[in-house]
Amino acid sequence: MSFFEEQCPEMDRYLESNASREPEHLKRLRRETYQKTTQPHMLSGYQQGRLLTIISKMLSPRNILEIGTFTGYATLCLAEGLVSDGKITTLDVNEELAYIPRKYFQESPHSAKINFVIEDALEFLQQTDEVFDLVFIDADKENYVSYWNLIKPRLRSGSVVLLDNVLWYGKVLTDEPADQATKQIIELNDLVARDGDFENLILPLRDGINLIRKK
Repeated sequence: MSFFEEQCPEMDRYLESNASREPEHLKRLRRETYQKTTQPHMLSGYQQGRLLTIISKMLSPRNILEIGTFTGYATLCLAEGLVSDGKITTLDVNEELAYIPRKYFQESPHSAKINFVIEDALEFLQQTDEVFDLVFIDADKENYVSYWNLIKPRLRSGSVVLLDNVLWYGKVLTDEPADQATKQIIELNDLVARDGDFENLILPLRDGINLIRKK
């Protein structure tokens, strides 16, 4: 959930009304996610989705990795910018919910470019030798530091990483966090900011996105 959505819904509606329209299949997917899942707030959503699409189109990536598929909204947004022979590999462990993204992936004009894999992301990253142009991480926060350390060798100069939920509902301001997720996000943001091989900026969009580029 975004800050404005919670604190000033009028501003949130204004932001959406002045953003590019989402494709019809994404609108249907967003509606079904709210109808059929218990945690629809995990959806990337309208504004974040448009950001993902614009970044992907600016980069024209050949190889995208997404960690955390959920219902596939972000996947479809990222796929819009792929080159004609490009692909996006999206990883998740929730087989029970997989029927929703599979349905919308099949309907999408980008279906041939989407590789939906039910697999633990840590295992995948330890085994793959692929290099990625664009990475979007929106999965279990307790493993964020591990994901970051494993993904760094899989990037080239100019590759972009997007890490979601890095403001964690404001918990990053906690002096002595008690939960592991908050500790991991605080550590991650610090690691990224101090890494001389990367340049970054945290965007205060929804729950915070760390936008990172490898030099």
